[in-house]
Amino acid sequence: MNTTTPATRFAAAYAALTAAHEVGDYIIQQDTDAAQKGDPGRAGAAACLRHVTTYTATQAAALWATNRWLGLGLTWRRAAAGLAVSAVTHYAADRCAGHWTDTTDDAPLLVRAAHTAGKGTWLTRDPAAGALIDQAWHKGWIVLAAAVAAGHHRPKDH
Repeated sequence: MNTTTPATRFAAAYAALTAAHEVGDYIIQQDTDAAQKGDPGRAGAAACLRHVTTYTATQAAALWATNRWLGLGLTWRRAAAGLAVSAVTHYAADRCAGHWTDTTDDAPLLVRAAHTAGKGTWLTRDPAAGALIDQAWHKGWIVLAAAVAAGHHRPKDH
């Protein structure tokens, strides 16, 4: 019987997913995908999908290893659901690459939301602002992904 608490599973899952985020986003990601993932059309979508695939595989490996080595008792279903949260939200943000200063109605939804939320001046003034918002978005969603992966195990009825 696994005796780890949901809080312990969450902390370990969060650490694993966050560390893997850094590796997947900066070390594993191919330069061509990084350069093209925000491009319009199929080519940009394919580049983003390739990146998110390797990013998610990196997170999956880290979560699997952490679960195995620490005996956390994560279920594969919850782990997969947490990874899906991370992957989908990662794709949504990374399609914004190169568009953070775009103030048109054609800008990606997250870019328009950032401008609407009052970040437009910062985004157009500071060349690093888009990348910082991107990373804050990713790490915010990793919290939810870790919580989903950690879950709460209910005792089985006998």
